[in-house]
Amino acid sequence: MLWPASYAACMQLDWIEDILAVIDTGSLARAAERRFLTQPAFTRRVRSIEERLGTPLFDRSRKPVTILPGVMAMEPELRELGARLRRLERDLKVSVERGGHGVTFVCQHALTTAVSPWIVRQLAETQDLPVRVRSGNADACLMQLLSGEADFAVTYDWPEAPGPGIPLTFESEILGYDRLVPVCAPHLLDGAGREELPAVTYPPDVFLGRVFAHSIAPVLAEGISLVSKVETALTLAACEYALDGIGVAWLPLTLVKAHIETGRLVQAGFLPDQKLRVLLVRLPGPHGGQSEAAWRHLTAASAVPLLS
Repeated sequence: MLWPASYAACMQLDWIEDILAVIDTGSLARAAERRFLTQPAFTRRVRSIEERLGTPLFDRSRKPVTILPGVMAMEPELRELGARLRRLERDLKVSVERGGHGVTFVCQHALTTAVSPWIVRQLAETQDLPVRVRSGNADACLMQLLSGEADFAVTYDWPEAPGPGIPLTFESEILGYDRLVPVCAPHLLDGAGREELPAVTYPPDVFLGRVFAHSIAPVLAEGISLVSKVETALTLAACEYALDGIGVAWLPLTLVKAHIETGRLVQAGFLPDQKLRVLLVRLPGPHGGQSEAAWRHLTAASAVPLLS
């Protein structure tokens, strides 16, 4: 009988260590010694595990009792899960000793490179808070706030956005500003006509795709035609495609500023750009002490690595 992999999700750390002790030592007696139990007590505990899982773990038709093949096949997953649970125990202990769980924030993909290092430095070094960083698209960031998976989010919005922008469900503060600018490899503009330009584009249902559709495409100069060579929702991928000379890409200036300064990319000044706001977003209070302290520190801090 194979042991379903789904059982791993409900395994307790001591169960995993008991099973691995049998695998490592080859017998219940030696496993009991490793686990500092008498053999009868260890045998009762093993039977209790089987009853809780609703499936046998051992072949008792053999002497000595052996692990079933299906359980043996799960050994790598058991070791990985055991290591993760031990790490979680250790992290929880450290968190309690330090007075709380720390702060979790989720950053819009396009902002992760430019902003998250500054936030981590502010909270981990200046405030001595443990920090967990997640990344997602704009909608996923807000969903993680609603689900309680993050204390706050860092996202873009733009003043000309259709509709209300960030829903009133959320509280937001402006951290700074950025610009979505058209950039490309220098050779694309050297001696080339501007009537038809190869472009790196975004899907219309992602944030930067919506910015392009509502605030950039309608104001392209008459006679300019963009030919999409590749479409991607990943900003970092769009940057690499622009560097490779595939086409013009609209990218956050904070992301491409260094490439412009070194000459690897040039800004296509005859094409429109768009100002973006960078927001710190959370659900309305009340908030825990560490989360509130982090919010107040970030909204009051200066020298955010963004454009003024």
